[in-house]
Amino acid sequence: MNDYVVLTAVGEDRPGLVDSLSSVLLENDLNIEDSRMSVLGGEFAIILLISGSSDANKKFLQQKERLEETLKLNLLIKPTRKKSSKRGLIPYRIRVIGMDHPGIVHRLARFLSQHNINIEDLDTESYPAPHTGTQMFAVNMVVEIPSDTAIRKLRDEFISLCDERNLDADFEPLKG
Repeated sequence: MNDYVVLTAVGEDRPGLVDSLSSVLLENDLNIEDSRMSVLGGEFAIILLISGSSDANKKFLQQKERLEETLKLNLLIKPTRKKSSKRGLIPYRIRVIGMDHPGIVHRLARFLSQHNINIEDLDTESYPAPHTGTQMFAVNMVVEIPSDTAIRKLRDEFISLCDERNLDADFEPLKG
C-alpha cells in the first residue's frame, strides 16, 4: 500500500532542476504520479503528487532541509491521499480570452463557486495580441459540474457574464 505526499518546490529557474529533483525521488524509491511545472517570472515552480511506501516517504521528509540547500529550492511537503473518483460530477473545459484587466480570475471563480462548481485545474497567461500589441489574458480551466445542474442555463449565464466583461468564452464537456 502506497502513501502519498504533495511536494511543492519553488526556486530560481535554471537548467537541470527537474533532473535533480526527479533523481532524488528515484533514489528514495518514490514515484511521481502527477505533476505541474512552470516558470513564473524568473522562478521555477513545481507541484508533484508522489507515492511510495510509508518508510520511503518518512525518509524523504527527513531530508527536507538538506534537499533545500542542495537543490536551492524552497520545499513544502504535505501528506495527502490519492484522489477518489467522485460520482455525479461532469468534467467541463472552460476557456476565456480577453483584454487583460484586474479581476478576471476572481469574477470567474466567484461565479463557479456560487454554483457549487469545483475548479480542478486552472492556468492563465498574459501575452501581447499579434497585430496590436494589446495585452491579452487567457484562462483555461477544467471544472466539475454536479450532474443535477441545468447545464444549458449555467452555460448561458456564464457566457453572459463573460460578454458583459468583453471576454470570449468556450464552455464544453471535457472529452477523453
